[in-house]
Order: sequence, then C-alpha cells, then structure tokens
Amino acid sequence: MSYTETFLDEAARIVAAIDRAAIDRLVDEFVAIRERKGRVFVLGVGGGAGNAGHAVNDFRKICGIEAYAPTDNVSELTARVNDDGWASSFANWLVVSRLSPLDLVVVFSVGGGNLAKNVSPNLVEALKLAVRVGARIGGVVGRDGGYLGEVAHAAVIVPTVNPATVTPHTEAFQAVVWHLLVSHPRLLVNEMKWESVR
Repeated sequence: MSYTETFLDEAARIVAAIDRAAIDRLVDEFVAIRERKGRVFVLGVGGGAGNAGHAVNDFRKICGIEAYAPTDNVSELTARVNDDGWASSFANWLVVSRLSPLDLVVVFSVGGGNLAKNVSPNLVEALKLAVRVGARIGGVVGRDGGYLGEVAHAAVIVPTVNPATVTPHTEAFQAVVWHLLVSHPRLLVNEMKWESVR
C-alpha cells in the first residue's frame, strides 16, 4: 500500500476504535458548563495550540459558550515564559483568569503531559491548579493520556494504531472531536454558514 492508503486506513481504524462513550462524557461536560454559565479554557502546545484557538472560536460562535485559550494572547504568553518560565505559564494565566469550580479546562495534547519525562510541564502545572480549585477537566489526547488521562473527568484518548503516526492522528482527531461537539444537537445554538445556505 502507498503511504496515503496506509495513513487513511489508519484513520479509519481510529474512527472504528475511538471510545464513543468518552466523547459523550465530554459532550455532557460542555452542556453542564454552559448551563452553569462557566467558562472553558482550552490549553494546547504546538499543533494543540492551533487547535485550541480554532476550537475557542467554534465554542463561542456556534455553541454560545464563553471560551479562551492562553496561546491566543502571544504578548502575555511570551512575557510569562520570559519572566517566569515555561512550566508555570499556563497555570499563572489561569490564576489571573480566576479559574473556579464553575469552569472547564480542556487540553489538546499528543501525550497529555508528563513531568517525569519533562514533556509539556506547563499543561501538567495547569491541570494541577485545576484539580486544586475544583474545576472540571476534559481533553483529547493520544498515547496513554498522560497526566490529563489521570485527572480528567472526560478524556478522549485517540487510539494508537501506528506508533510512527501518533502525532498527526492525535492532532487531526482533536479537530474531529471538537467539530463533533460544536455540531452536536445538545450544544449547537447558531447554525453554521454553509449549512444555512440553501
């Protein structure tokens, strides 16, 4: 098989294997956050940061949910990294945002954070803060879910079907899952443009 055939076959295998109940639990978290007028904070690094910004737009515009991503404010983020360090950058941003039990922290990450391996310590520190303040936690991650998988109330773990393509599949399926969320009948409040054009 060609690489294209292999990659798309892997994607089909992920679709067949992904935990639908975990996605439904994430839907429940978003429904509950909107009902209690809480906020959603979407955290990601690299491709996950790009996904976070796009998802924030969709949660706000399509679902009417107040949502933010620390990576959307490059000036503040780089000031925090420069002055305080990478590991505390997201947690300190959440402190200023007054993260509370009303809120939901959502992580888009390939590994979910791992302090022992010094991978995404900023995600781990932000999640530790979320646990301390009693915020709800969700996310879409790959591999074994990492620290996010240990502390989340609703974690969708993208199945690994090929260790050589964990990153592209995880980041691609973050988009699949959040687009499922924003188009879900329980969350959709504003029809999307192309669905409204007849």
